[in-house]
Amino acid sequence: MSMHMNHPYHLVNQSPWPLTSALGAMIMTTGLTKWFHHYNILLFFLGILIILLSMIQWWRDITREGTFQGMHTNQVVIGLRWGMILFIISEIFFFISFFWAYFHSSLSPTTELGSYWPPAGIIPFNPFQIPLLNTAILLASGVSVTWAHHGLMTKNFTQTKQALTLTVILGVYFTLLQAYEYMEAPFTLSDAIYGTTFFVATGFHGLHVLIGTTFLIVCLMRQSMCHFSESHHFGFEAAAWYWHFVDVVWLFLYVSIYWWGE
Repeated sequence: MSMHMNHPYHLVNQSPWPLTSALGAMIMTTGLTKWFHHYNILLFFLGILIILLSMIQWWRDITREGTFQGMHTNQVVIGLRWGMILFIISEIFFFISFFWAYFHSSLSPTTELGSYWPPAGIIPFNPFQIPLLNTAILLASGVSVTWAHHGLMTKNFTQTKQALTLTVILGVYFTLLQAYEYMEAPFTLSDAIYGTTFFVATGFHGLHVLIGTTFLIVCLMRQSMCHFSESHHFGFEAAAWYWHFVDVVWLFLYVSIYWWGE
């Protein structure tokens, strides 16, 4: 096969990482079921380990293709942009399902819920304590990641690293505060539809914060190795888009579940 490309597209090489990632996901979900039923968490952690190792190898290959081999041409980057846009749209509909479930029950509570919201016996969180602090943290992180992008566009790479570091710290701080909030929660996942919708919606958002923080940590590492320039940094742009999406979802969660649903 000729090594010369007569087209601007990137035909990817065969890779084992999609297969290992799928196996890791299957082992993780199987381990999650085993954890719930038999209180054994080892298989769950094995699945997580396989997924993490697959991520590291897969991201290494993509970094090599885009940064060192020049495979990510302008035409390829356009495709990557549209792929990220469509992925974020799919994530929007993912969260719409949670809001739908919440408003379906809260706008017209059934007699089983006592015909009022929150249901009897549920003590909701004070929206002006930890939830408000978390809102301020995520809004600040949205500003700092924009600051990092501005530094990249103006070739101020020191500023980019400083702003990215701050964004990562804020993301970790948010996660720690949410974990503390969960530990102090006066209700559980099994406490009527309120507990279910609250923990599923905020829990999946917390998972997205963890993913976004990991995304930004990888970008910070790549920036430290001078992988990004003012004209070639889609990996960072994708992370910033994802982080802004996480910010916006939290605003809707805060207004609807913490503040309005109190």
